[in-house]
Amino acid sequence: PISREAKERLQTMISTGDGFIIAEKDLEIRGPGEFFGTEQSGLPAFKHANLIQHQKILEQARNLAFKIISSDYEIADEKNKILLDLYNRKYREREKLFEF
Repeated sequence: PISREAKERLQTMISTGDGFIIAEKDLEIRGPGEFFGTEQSGLPAFKHANLIQHQKILEQARNLAFKIISSDYEIADEKNKILLDLYNRKYREREKLFEF
């Protein structure tokens, strides 16, 4: 028997040869895995967003993050300090997994 996920993947591959569409469907089915962990599949634990449904607002957030970093790389501006504090409290320990 073929799983529901396998049927969805097959149907996508039958309906298109566009690799971007196939990859997006795979992302939707499988998920991207953890950003700071060892899991290779499954959606990360976002509290307020869904990677598939909220792509536009997540892209806006990404663009804003790049804008902040490009103008305040050291996060020295007082208005950005809260971002650094939040990041450090939530991700700094996990980030150490990637330091060489």
